[in-house]
Amino acid sequence: MPLKDKKVIALIENEFEDLELWYPVLRLQEDGATVHLVGDKAKKTYQGKYGVPATSDYAFSEVNATEYDAILVPGGWAPDKLRRYAEVIQLVQKMNEHRKPIGQICHAGWVLISAKILTGKKVTSTPGIKDDMTNAGATWIDAPVVVDGHLISSRRPPDLPAYMKAFCDVLANE
Repeated sequence: MPLKDKKVIALIENEFEDLELWYPVLRLQEDGATVHLVGDKAKKTYQGKYGVPATSDYAFSEVNATEYDAILVPGGWAPDKLRRYAEVIQLVQKMNEHRKPIGQICHAGWVLISAKILTGKKVTSTPGIKDDMTNAGATWIDAPVVVDGHLISSRRPPDLPAYMKAFCDVLANE
């Protein structure tokens, strides 16, 4: 189990893209990582875009970025809500400051934009937010996965295998 000592935050809010949350969570757990679902309230159940529920382990205010090895931001419509929480922005900025792996897929780039951490970075996302990403100072690349140091980005659900292989590789070497 190559990730057995790793702890990962997976951010959640209503209307997350079901596969973009659950595939990464399960993939990391298969490799031995501990994954905590973190939302605005602890023990709250959130609904995915397609109805798959997820219950938070902790509230944003209850986690300390220094106690975790990585953070995942799912796509769907959740990122537009997640980026409105000051605690989420602080978690992402702290992870970035310590160069810990930050995974983002689809619309999750909105959270990184709001955290102001994309200047000079190479990323991908759903093509629908390409302009947002480039306006935030990033170089957007149309590829299944883009790794720029500790930032791992992907476009959409069909890219999940490549995304999670890259994310797990970066996390294992962290």
